[in-house]
Amino acid sequence: MAADPTHRAIEAVFRIERARLIAGLARMTRDVGRAEELAQEALLAALTDWPRSGVPGRPGAWLMAAGKRRAIDGLRRAAMQERKHAEIAREREDERCLSIEMIEAGIDDDLGDELLGLIFAACHPVLTPEARAALTLRLVGGLSVEEIARAFLSSEAAIAARITRAKKAIAKARVAFEVPRGQALAPRLASVLEVLYLIFNEGYAATSGHDLVRPPLCAEAQRLGRILAGLMPAEPEVLGLLALMEIQASRLPARVGAGGALVPLPEQDRSRWDQLLIQRGLTALARAEALGGGDGPYALQAALGACHARARRAENTDWRRIAALYDRLGTVNPSPVVELNRAVAHSMAFGPEAGLALVDAIADEAMLRSYAPLPAARGDFLLRAGRNAEAKVAFEAAAALAGNARERDFLLARAASCVKNRG
Repeated sequence: MAADPTHRAIEAVFRIERARLIAGLARMTRDVGRAEELAQEALLAALTDWPRSGVPGRPGAWLMAAGKRRAIDGLRRAAMQERKHAEIAREREDERCLSIEMIEAGIDDDLGDELLGLIFAACHPVLTPEARAALTLRLVGGLSVEEIARAFLSSEAAIAARITRAKKAIAKARVAFEVPRGQALAPRLASVLEVLYLIFNEGYAATSGHDLVRPPLCAEAQRLGRILAGLMPAEPEVLGLLALMEIQASRLPARVGAGGALVPLPEQDRSRWDQLLIQRGLTALARAEALGGGDGPYALQAALGACHARARRAENTDWRRIAALYDRLGTVNPSPVVELNRAVAHSMAFGPEAGLALVDAIADEAMLRSYAPLPAARGDFLLRAGRNAEAKVAFEAAAALAGNARERDFLLARAASCVKNRG
């Protein structure tokens, strides 16, 4: 694509509007694959029209209208082939009622939020939990298959096949792309929370590329989390997830240093943490705990974040409380990744040898064999224990597994520091 200002503007608009565009088109066509094609056709139309006429005042609505016009054209051709003139006439009449203002109103309406409707459709029970998360990350998060594979600690081929099967299943089941209401909402909530958390994490700690963080992904996950909290204000895990995202997002300004380098949590300038987001997170956590949800997986993780948020200086962090919270989380939501984080907490609370004992116990877990944080954590424990040569090897192994360039640079720098410290 050419790099002139108009084309750069088109690219930027499309990145921002892509998920909403697919959501609206999928809601109309009941076909995710076709919705993606229509979104690309709308992009091509913008590339042809906008360089001549300029970027419209409401670019998202323009793209939506262009995509829906093409959808109607397709429906018209299909209907004519099948001699269903009455059906296509109704579709055309409905389309005449869709002014630009009405399209934008539909996008911005919270309860009828088309993007949230897309998430609930992608998380429909007709799909497996793994397919729900992968499909939503692709459609809503805009992540590549490679990035999703890293998020799931899976292979690209497996994720690509999963997404393809999911799209076919959604189309076959003629799933409605809308927010479930009434009693239908609750049973579909858990998978939605899982997906939002995965989207947030990809924004908070990008798994590949050159950027450590992708704030727009975090912001989108937070926006949807706030909508969910508004829809289910008495659901503690919704509040727990919202609290977790708000508290973690508060650190984004301090996570990246000069030149885009990673700044570890203990070294971050805490004056740069967003205090408004911290207060929002603490408020949501207090509401979750008041509702009896303090032991929910997301609420426990939010409580972990709150320990860091309340410490004005890194040395004031209550690591013993964090270790105790990870003990509870390991019981409520056991997983190798939770155990790895628990090892880190115990190393900080009780010394590096305690962390080494825990991390060595999970070293053979299949999920962690290609997971860079495992050797990175081990390297940190070894370095703090004075075993510099072993720490250097561990950091180099972690760097070889890291998919993110900034993370890789950080790990290699830590490996180099082992030699300096030893000297």
